[in-house]
Amino acid sequence: AVLVNGRFVSHLSDLSGLPDGVRAGSLRAIMESDPDTLEGLLNQVAGEGAHLFSALNTAGMEDGFVLLLAEGLVLDRPVELIHLSVGMDEPRVAQPRHLVFLEAAARARLIERYVSLGESLYCTNSVSEVQLGRGAVLDHSRVQLESPNAFHITGLYLSQSAESVYRGVNLGLGASWARTDLVVKFADRHAECDLKGLYLAGDRQVMDYHLDIDHAVPECTSRESFKGILYGKGRAVFDGRIHVAGDAQKTDAQLSNKNLLLSRSAEVDTKPQLEIYADDVKCSHGTTVGQIEPEMLFYLRSRGISAPAARRMLCLGFAGEIIEAVAPEALREHIAEQVGLRLESAPIIA
Repeated sequence: AVLVNGRFVSHLSDLSGLPDGVRAGSLRAIMESDPDTLEGLLNQVAGEGAHLFSALNTAGMEDGFVLLLAEGLVLDRPVELIHLSVGMDEPRVAQPRHLVFLEAAARARLIERYVSLGESLYCTNSVSEVQLGRGAVLDHSRVQLESPNAFHITGLYLSQSAESVYRGVNLGLGASWARTDLVVKFADRHAECDLKGLYLAGDRQVMDYHLDIDHAVPECTSRESFKGILYGKGRAVFDGRIHVAGDAQKTDAQLSNKNLLLSRSAEVDTKPQLEIYADDVKCSHGTTVGQIEPEMLFYLRSRGISAPAARRMLCLGFAGEIIEAVAPEALREHIAEQVGLRLESAPIIA
């Protein structure tokens, strides 16, 4: 599915071969032809009290993508959603809205890619609402490779029913300023959420991540693992919050943020948080900020490896845990290549 400047383009998309029980296509087209299909879905997860940017998206949305799976349906191939920004002669804002709803026991893999042709100045303000029914499973990879002059804003709102599983990988490599809000709410017991993320920030780049994980019911599990690599005058913000309600006993939650600084001018502001109001839980959080160990770099250099190649090897080793979670293999290799290209030219601390 291809969206150009925030609008679904049918002649560039190929949604053929989808089995019965799948509804996929343009949000605008479905709202015009069959609005009853979206009853009880649009704006239900994000809610009226959502973040300012999400409210702005609700007020100004023009199109987006809808993926609805019937009960028990399993997609054997991934669905890829490409956001393409082209021909931006003047600065403009694209505000796509996406709805993903998997009924009970449905399974799917969704890949989102944000890319641009050229280095135009524009803003993408995207909102995705994801609902998982009982026992549903969604693997969701998001890759942000916007123009180096662009502004990127994403709000992902997730609601999980009992025994559902969400596995998300978020990669932020492009844009001048990027903000990602990940909001998760557990609606019933025994649901699992696994969020991973990798962000790179160089000169004139700011990467901003905000997580809000709400354990409102007992016996749910969440894992959040985010890593950042900063070089030049790059800056990153990580604000991760796990809230455990008073009756959410048997909660199992872990939050980790690790950062690697390659220059003295790079900056990261990291704030992992736990708010626990239950007494029978297993929760942890932590953060680290460091640099490449000179001994490790010397070890590789002493074996004939150039400084740029050694730096790339060490950084890819640091980021490998997150990159390995990306699927399929072709996308994983593309991400590793993009990360490597940026790191080879990155200065390191003397």
